[in-house]
Amino acid sequence: MESCIISEWIKKKGDTVNEGDIILTYETDKASFELFSPVSGKILEIFFNNGDEVPVLTNIAVIGQEGEPVDEFKPGGISPDKTPTKETYDSAGEIFRQTAAPAYQDLPSGITGKIRISPLARKLAEKLNVPIQQIKGSGPQGRIVEKDVRNMAASFRISPLDAEIPVREGTIPGQESSGMAGKYRDEDLIAPDSKTTEDFIIKKLSNIRKIISKNMHASLQNSAQLTHHTSADARKILEYRRIFKADTEKAKGENITINDMVCYAVIKALKIKPEINSHFLGDSIKTFYRIHLGIAVDTERGLMVPALRNADEYQLPELSHALKSLADQCRKGNVNPELLAGTAASFTVSNLGIYGVEMFTPVLYPPQAGILGVNTIIHRPADLGNGVIGFIPVIGLSLTYDHRVIDGAPASVFLKEIRDQIETFDIETV
Repeated sequence: MESCIISEWIKKKGDTVNEGDIILTYETDKASFELFSPVSGKILEIFFNNGDEVPVLTNIAVIGQEGEPVDEFKPGGISPDKTPTKETYDSAGEIFRQTAAPAYQDLPSGITGKIRISPLARKLAEKLNVPIQQIKGSGPQGRIVEKDVRNMAASFRISPLDAEIPVREGTIPGQESSGMAGKYRDEDLIAPDSKTTEDFIIKKLSNIRKIISKNMHASLQNSAQLTHHTSADARKILEYRRIFKADTEKAKGENITINDMVCYAVIKALKIKPEINSHFLGDSIKTFYRIHLGIAVDTERGLMVPALRNADEYQLPELSHALKSLADQCRKGNVNPELLAGTAASFTVSNLGIYGVEMFTPVLYPPQAGILGVNTIIHRPADLGNGVIGFIPVIGLSLTYDHRVIDGAPASVFLKEIRDQIETFDIETV
């Protein structure tokens, strides 16, 4: 990570804080986090405002005792004789460690100042898809408690497909609803600070969306990306999927999916054709002996791409469990931020097949040299032998690679190897 964006200061200059108090919320390019105070004291100075993008290892505030000087801590960059080292990063990382939250959380709303809500109530609101911005708390000092959420859920009508939008994007229902039985739909939800006209709505980009947009644009500008498409006979992996669902012993208790088997095939292909298991470093290429597999995960905060380190050490059931665990951490917001950096993975897989996408062009996650897009399974005509033509299920594969690292021919050979691994998938070897 090169920078983060300060979302909301929970505490202000002059406030007294205890160790473990939430000071602010901040966003990296892939996730949102809460920053807990590493010490007890008074906030003597704050150097950045809400919405500011701050480089890593930059002082953002000073906590100390009344009267202590703060000028020496003002941000001024890292001098040449203080080049950050691993120890420096480790020390800075301690400040951002996740600690146990207090019994109640004061969370920013962006609408009416702070929303005072108990963790149980907040968890229930997320589960029931109720926008907490509209709940009037009945607890101490107006704090929202569980019964307030349940009462709101009973009266608030919103369609299931769009229900999470208010929580995820901070939007609120407009004055009118367009869904059946008065339910709110996507187009009925507006941001508190939106500018509206009669026939369109303008919403400000979230900080995470701004950073994702900037990174995607930079990826296309700063690399020589090219995509090859092919498809693989999916009959074997579909059959094994049926076997795994029916025979938990063979699956070792795991719900092994098509995506798990494709990832396993990709890992085997990378072992055989390791040239693309690389990072482009400007004037050099870093090729990995181990396979650190990145997986694209859709979350409420946006797209995350965590890395499963040493993925080549896993057999299929263990790989399936590890991938699901990593995705779950992303969705819960407690994934290790270090696993989200582009340098954490050596190759990435992005699966849009579950959405019915038949072909797409995945974008590289620099400095990685390759990313595989996995498409939906469709039926196509094929030669079944003896002059018989029939329809078989095939899975689409889209390989985007950096032409500065690998040429078209070896990239095509690698894509063919993935296809061969899928088509010759053998349950006895996994």
